[in-house]
Amino acid sequence: MLADRLRKRKKKGGENLQLRKLRVIISGGGTGGHIFPAIAIANALKKMNSASEFLFVGAIGRMEMEKVPSAGYKIEGLNISGIQRKFSLKNFLLPVKIIKSVLKAKSIIKNFSPDVAIGVGGYASGPLIYAATSMNIPALIQEQNSFAGITNKILSKRVQKICVAFENMSSFFPEMKIVMTGNPVRDDMVRIEGKKQEAINFFGLDPYKKTVLVIGGSLGARTINESIEAGLQKINDSGIQLIWQTGKTFGPKAMKLITSLNTKNIVTFEFIQRMDYAFAVADVIISRAGASSVSELALIGKPIVLVPSPNVAEDHQTKNAMAFVKKNAAILVADDEAKKDLINKTFEIINNDTLQKSLSENIRKLAINDSADKIANEVYKIAK
Repeated sequence: MLADRLRKRKKKGGENLQLRKLRVIISGGGTGGHIFPAIAIANALKKMNSASEFLFVGAIGRMEMEKVPSAGYKIEGLNISGIQRKFSLKNFLLPVKIIKSVLKAKSIIKNFSPDVAIGVGGYASGPLIYAATSMNIPALIQEQNSFAGITNKILSKRVQKICVAFENMSSFFPEMKIVMTGNPVRDDMVRIEGKKQEAINFFGLDPYKKTVLVIGGSLGARTINESIEAGLQKINDSGIQLIWQTGKTFGPKAMKLITSLNTKNIVTFEFIQRMDYAFAVADVIISRAGASSVSELALIGKPIVLVPSPNVAEDHQTKNAMAFVKKNAAILVADDEAKKDLINKTFEIINNDTLQKSLSENIRKLAINDSADKIANEVYKIAK
């Protein structure tokens, strides 16, 4: 990679080489799955040259307008939203919003004068990258899922590079533009080596019992929560330990359920602050199948049960999960079958050491390290 080659040359010849500073405009937001990769790419570019300047563009009212400044970067907002799946008069206003957003994006680009534009998904990404490419700014997009969204398929014809995290993406994008980089993940969450004893102490667990971790995202996942609720007595009777992240809405109910069982085998949290500890102590993990989640889980290398959310565009979570299932790297339980099957499938894994080992070995083969650095290298290759 470009940055790596320069570093090697510097070490060998003692040359005072440094990647030049860039002015980078980045759009990514709507969910943490878009916001974190965008911030991670900016951090990687900043590491290559601390003098580089960054401007984020997000959707007004979405979480990036708060999270990006918290990470130390400037952001400007576009008045843009997505298509409503159910019939809504808001859909008739969308073409007007898109046109206005493209015009505002052009104004932002003109004022900032970037060397390169990056789109990582989210409502603002389409207008920003469309505007940038129409102004001859080199651009790169990152497709996080195994099934490309409509916006990225349109933008793929206009950008120089497309960074992907799954194989066989040439059915969506021009093959010569595709680079396999993986999805940037939160490094502090996936560094779990040597933390198991700390994790046992943190959660107050028994080191001699098997442990299941349930995560449904920071907001929780209703189907997963209700499936755990339905099998809670069975879990407790089995002696298996459970770390249950419920999300805010289901949290109070989960706490009452645990209190009524009067058990030390089950601990519940609305949100787990130390996910690295949770991953370190888990023997089996139950999760949704968002792109960032499955990328993190591949690096962690534990047996996983994926329950894809049906409430996402193009059912991309199921497609993400199937990319792992086809490689015998995960077990899939459909959302509408979870109440019936989730606990039984989890028990099948946790009581079968051979299956656990196989799943762990196979999922580790799909892990991609240093994704943000890989994407940052591609940014330098196309920057004008």
